[in-house]
Formats: sequence, structure tokens, C-alpha cells
Amino acid sequence: MTSITQFSARLTEFKAQTRKVWALSLPYFQSEHKWKARGTLVAVMALNLAFVYVSVQFNEWYRVFYDALQNKQQDIFWAQVRWFCVIAAANIIVQVYRLYLTQRLELNWREWMTQRYLKRWTENKAFYYLELGRYTKNSEAIPDNPDQRIQEDVKLFTESTVELSMGFLLAVVNIAAFIGILWGLSRGFEFTWSGQTYAVAGFLVWLGLLYAIAGSILTHWIGKPLIAINFEQQKCEADFRHDLMRMREYSEPIALSKGEVVERGSLNRRFASVVLITVKMIWARKKLTWFTASYGQAAVIFPFIVVAPRYFSGAIQLGEVIQTSNAFTEVQGSLSWLVDNYPRLATWKATTDRLTSFEASLAAVEALNIKQNQALAQWNVAEAATENIANSDTLQLNQLTLSLPNGQTLAQDVQLSAQAGDSIVVSGPSGSGKSTLLRSIAGIWPFASGQVARPADFDAQAMFIPQRPYFPNGSLRTALAYPEEASRYSDDALRTALDDALLPQLKERLDDQDAWGQKLSGGEQQRLALARVFLKKPRWVFADEATSALDEAAEKTLYQRLLAQVQSAQGALVSIAHRPAVAGFHATQWRFEPTAAQATARYAIAAMPVPVT
Repeated sequence: MTSITQFSARLTEFKAQTRKVWALSLPYFQSEHKWKARGTLVAVMALNLAFVYVSVQFNEWYRVFYDALQNKQQDIFWAQVRWFCVIAAANIIVQVYRLYLTQRLELNWREWMTQRYLKRWTENKAFYYLELGRYTKNSEAIPDNPDQRIQEDVKLFTESTVELSMGFLLAVVNIAAFIGILWGLSRGFEFTWSGQTYAVAGFLVWLGLLYAIAGSILTHWIGKPLIAINFEQQKCEADFRHDLMRMREYSEPIALSKGEVVERGSLNRRFASVVLITVKMIWARKKLTWFTASYGQAAVIFPFIVVAPRYFSGAIQLGEVIQTSNAFTEVQGSLSWLVDNYPRLATWKATTDRLTSFEASLAAVEALNIKQNQALAQWNVAEAATENIANSDTLQLNQLTLSLPNGQTLAQDVQLSAQAGDSIVVSGPSGSGKSTLLRSIAGIWPFASGQVARPADFDAQAMFIPQRPYFPNGSLRTALAYPEEASRYSDDALRTALDDALLPQLKERLDDQDAWGQKLSGGEQQRLALARVFLKKPRWVFADEATSALDEAAEKTLYQRLLAQVQSAQGALVSIAHRPAVAGFHATQWRFEPTAAQATARYAIAAMPVPVT
């Protein structure tokens, strides 16, 4: 009963794995590149069949060639040398193009899958929502290290799927081609038991089958832990690489904080996990290699031992011994496909599981009802409902409720509005949700409910300035124009924007290539972000502590220029700031005030005039 249950579980696991591979593979062969993909696949399969045909010709050649040597038949020997040149040349051609087309298929498939995942990961802000999902109650369902899924797992999946499937096809065709030869070579095999002589048809075939089945069962039993270990190893390696990248990204604050010892300790702990899981992998592979190496070595001598009595009795010649050994090796090797490929199958299954979970997470994000770049989501909180419902020149927040990813409510039933000509400062205690309010207005915060009515030209005429701006590596003109193409702006416009942002020292460096996010100081980065605003001249500007790293004189000059530009464009300015001096540049205040302890929300938001100082 236990055996039946285990077999049923194995069958269910195999079906599940097949469905996962099919779901990941089918889209490519149904894509816009389907005819190229299918044609290359058919060509690779045809070349594998040709490879088996050449192997059959070699098998027959062994018999004739070695018989000619044994019988000292010189004319047949030289004829077989010439025939060898023909089939060897055919084998070389088949091998070269089989390898070439297999690698082209793998590369084309990887290219398509990578571009598809990059598109799905970057559109509709899926990359942002997946990261936010790590802070929800369902965080265990969020895939770790999406960069690794796209870069490494896609490569491993496409390569392994093509090579394993073609290897399996080759094994099946090999069995079909050589089993008949081996069956014919098994004629005359007899054994005596209790005075009776028994003839066993296809003796070598049954022997090879039993040998391979026993080897496959033992291999699976010994090597099964490799699957889970491989999955965990990939995760530990990715986590270690991620922490190394973060230390590089935050090199300056770490150095200023003298945090290198702490970081080194953290990295050592990450690497210790890598070492620990790798040791487990080494031990698991060592155990498996003990068996597979012994199994492979025994397979070399096994057929000679079986046919030796017939050869020494004179029943067969040397050529038939060599042909039998070759045919047995081909059949046994094909039947032992699982034994030979088990470590790679373990890696492939772990990779497939990682891509499947990544696919599921992307599908969950894509299932969100996103309308005009407004995020609608349900992550263990009330369903968000932010949408454009007005074409006026007014920004209206109606019964807006802001929540944290863990479901805790920050503010409830918020009623606020802003219109062209307004200047608004958002104030309140740290952590009260000021930045979250701006994220909701931008339409990227899914943990909210209510309505955000925005002007019709809002998407094209609004800019959000985070406290820590982002700059792509490359030329300064690219960083300044981001996310638009730098070619849209003249050099004079770019230099004027830098002048307006108090960055005249950068005016002659437009074509310099650098990592501007690390090269510039915090204040310079904030001024470069403001230079983008002066360059693009949006109507609606939302600044989140956009001048926190500046001195008061620079802050005053930049805010005066910012207000002048917004008013010139007949727009509005909304700022988050803690400094009273910044509040003085605004006429209205949206104030976060703590609520009573028994209230369902932590804060209430009220609009009021900015106090005169």
C-alpha cells in the first residue's frame, strides 16, 4: 500500500512539473517568433535523428572492421577505412550543426523570455508593487531577487530545457534504433539449470533494461535531496550578491557611518549561509557520484563479461563482441538517461519552480485593475480605487483612506483639494504618512481606498521629486532629461536648467559619463532633481523634502524660482517639509494630526492656512 501511495505521489509530482514546464515553454512557440522557433526546433530534432543514424552505421562498422582484422582480410580492412572516413565526415557535420542550432535555439528562446519578463516587470510599475508586497502579510508569496530570475534563471531554464529534452529524445531514439540490433545479437544465449537448457530471447536487452531500471531507482533515491538543496543554494547565492550590490550602492553613507565592520559581519553571515548550503550540495553530490561512477564503470566491462563465454567457445568473432559491447552501451546508456542527468534535472526543477513563482507573482500584479496608471490592488487591505474622474483644473481627494502594507490605517475619509495657483505644504510627525499621501496622488500606492480626481493633463504635466532622486548611469544630459530622451532638449536649455538649479559647475559636463547618483553630493543630487523641473516646466509639482540637504540660502533661492515657474505655468506646488522656512513659501497647509487612541486611523488630515511667522 505504501509503494502504491509513493508511486501516486511521484506521478502527481511529475505531472505538476510537466505542467510548469509546458506553461513556461508554450508562449515562446506561440509567439510572434513561432515559425522561427518551431523551425529551429524541428531542425535540431532532425539532426538528433541523423546523429542516431550515424551511430547505427558506426555500430555495424565495428563488426565488419574488427572481423576483418581478426581474419586478416586486407581488402575489407581498407574498404572499411574508406567507409569510416565517409561516416566520420557525416558525423562531424551533424555534430557541428546540432550544437550550433541547439545553442541558437537556446539563445533565441532566452532573448525572447528575457525581453518578455523585462516588459512585464517594468510596465504598470510591477517592479514597485512586487517590492511593496514584501511588507504585506503575504510576503512569503513574493519572489525574492527578481533580478536573478530574469538574468540567471531564464538562462538556466532555456538551456536545460532544450538540452534535457533533446537528450531525452536522443535516448528514446537510441533505444529504438539499437534495441533491435541488441536483440539480434542476443541469439544463441542459453543457460543450464538442473540439467535443463534454457534459451532466452533478447537476453542482452532484458539484462540492459534491468540494469538501467535498478540504476535509475537507486539514483533517484540517493539524489532526491539535491532538488531542495539546489533551490536553497540559488536563493542564498542571490541574497549574498544582493547585499554586495547594496553595499556598493550605499558606499558613502556606510563609510561616513563607519559601518564597514557591521557590513562585513553581515556579508560574512550571508556568505556563511552560502558555504553551509554548498557543503550540503557537495556531500549530496558526493554520495550520488559514488553510485553513478560505480554504475558507469561497471557498464563498461559488463557486456564483455556476458559475451566472453561465447567468444572463447568460438561461437562469435571479435567484431561481434565489439558490436555487442557498443550496442549494449548505447541501449544501457539511453535507458540510464536519468542516472546520467539527475544532478542537472535537480537544478532544472529548482529553476523551473523559481520561474513559476515569479510568473505567478507577475500574473497577480497584471491581474490588478490598472486604469490610466492608477494602481488598484488588494493586498490584505481594502481594495484601492483611484481613478481619473474629472477634467477640471482641480485635484480632489474624496473619502481617501491611506493604509500601510500590513493593513494598519494611517488616515481615513480624507477630503482635500488643490487647484491651479495653490501652494500647499504637507506637514506632520515623521512616519505619519506624508509621503504615502503623495504616492496615492501619483497613483502608485495600492494600499488605499477612495477617489483621486485629477486634472485631464495631470499625467503629462505633473512631476514628483522624491527626497532621494534617481539618476541613471551615463551622460549628465541623460541624467538631467530622464526619463525622456536627452535629444529632446537643446544644450542651451540643459545649461539654463543647471544654472537655475545653482549647478553652474556642471554646465560644461553634459557629455561626461559617470554614476551621478554616487558622484554628486546629497545637495547636488537634490539640485539636479530640481534642474529637471526647471528644464521640463510642469504645471503640477510635488516635492518630498526636495531641499532637505540644502543650506537655507540655496533653499530660499530654489523655492522662489520653483514657485515662479509653477505660477507662470498656471499650476500648483505641493511640498512635504519639516522646516518652518519652507512652509513660509506656501499659502495652505495639509496637516497630519494624531487622533485619539480609540480611533480607527492614526491620523486625521486637515487643510488650513499656513501660520504667518
